[in-house]
Amino acid sequence: MNARPLQYICDLNPYLPGTPIELVAREHGLDQGKIIKLASNENPLGMSPKAEEAARRALEEAHIYPDQYRLIHKLAAKLDVAPENIVLGNGSNDVLDLVARTFLDEGREAVSSRYAFAVYPIATQSVGAQNVIVADKDFGHDLDAMMAAITPETSVVWIANPNNPTGTLVPYPEVKRFVENVPQEVIVVLDEAYNEFLASEERGDSIGWIEQHPNLVVTRTFSKAYGLAGLRIGYAVAAPEVAELLNRVRQPFNANSLALAAAEAALDDDEFLAQTIQTNREGRKQLLDGLAQLGLETMPAHGNFVTVRVPNATETNQKLLKSGIIVRPLASYGLPDWLRVTIGTNQENARFVAALKLIVRGLSN
Repeated sequence: MNARPLQYICDLNPYLPGTPIELVAREHGLDQGKIIKLASNENPLGMSPKAEEAARRALEEAHIYPDQYRLIHKLAAKLDVAPENIVLGNGSNDVLDLVARTFLDEGREAVSSRYAFAVYPIATQSVGAQNVIVADKDFGHDLDAMMAAITPETSVVWIANPNNPTGTLVPYPEVKRFVENVPQEVIVVLDEAYNEFLASEERGDSIGWIEQHPNLVVTRTFSKAYGLAGLRIGYAVAAPEVAELLNRVRQPFNANSLALAAAEAALDDDEFLAQTIQTNREGRKQLLDGLAQLGLETMPAHGNFVTVRVPNATETNQKLLKSGIIVRPLASYGLPDWLRVTIGTNQENARFVAALKLIVRGLSN
């Protein structure tokens, strides 16, 4: 190839998605219908029936370019903000990329935590900026250390709360103090992809802070609790002047018609969301109890997944795959001894714990 790509693009480590079911079935000679995927933090209940019906209806107008007006106004009303505060994305990853393209370039820096979401360094480096990684605090964000890492070159700070892939949570009073003290010229991105899974007492009024702190951008997604991962729809809430800048670089039709219709309907399905949260709460306890009985260490779990340290994680992961169970190894995150396990249904959780029990006993003999 004679093309001359940018060096900082060549140096990027690409995002590695969860292993597809079809690939596992083919490689291990398994029936696809008997494989369970607990690797990508998807909703084990699927999507809201109301959302599915809305998406099917939207197919009738798939020849027409999508219109974001209805979802933006519905979100604004639900969140008690103005429509001018909302920016939609092709998943919340798209919004993170918009922030990087708007506020970062060569010579600027972003600050993120070790063991944080892999998209942060990708978004940062893809525009030529430097990603400054701060040491973790018990596998989570050390906000004091992140504050100390801010320099005149810092333009963005990335914070995930709860954090992926570790599941840790920084108490919201601490997050609020950080936002209050960070330099106003630094954009703070508070990634709340797993916000719906938090107990009411764990949440903070992060969106309410934006009026006093216009450098705060809160991102959320419909991929997790709402079960729309395959449709790709997420959003940011930001001060109008920040949202307007993000919309300047946003592709005109970055959210498709099916996703927009499904997300709008999902916001009305309180029953499905409550069922998802309850299933997650029960499944989290089921997994944590089962892993504790196996004597395995787990990280604090505040999302829809549990991160567990296992003996010989690479070998354990391969044996789980042969058993038809897909989880997420975390060596690419610098956590080679850990696996991330999405909380599934009661039956899926039980099958995972039973399979892991056999594997751990075999490895320990």
